[in-house]
Amino acid sequence: MNIDEMLREAMAVEGAVGVSLVDYDSGMTLGAQGGNALLDLETAGAGNTEVVRAKLRTIAALQLDDAIEDILITLSKQYHIIRPLAEDKGTRMFLYLVLDRSRANLALARLHLRRVEQALIV
Repeated sequence: MNIDEMLREAMAVEGAVGVSLVDYDSGMTLGAQGGNALLDLETAGAGNTEVVRAKLRTIAALQLDDAIEDILITLSKQYHIIRPLAEDKGTRMFLYLVLDRSRANLALARLHLRRVEQALIV
């Protein structure tokens, strides 16, 4: 599955508002689908790069032998899921999915993103 196919597949999640693939070294959005006037996926991707970097620094400082599966940000009307891709694929990227909280099933969305990640060919 290539990047465009992966983004389309991620947008198939019930309640999806937008999705992007972001390089967390540079903060650049490599691809995006969805979004709207209230959801600028490029700005959100750049901002969430700092969230990922901060969590990685914290894990290193605590000397945890662990990795981030995903980061969930819960807003009153939305869920934001940040899912770093496995570094064994040679990437330093994350998927960023925004869901309409009133229409989304969070557990199913997380499972769906995991499957999308596993099918991605970089």
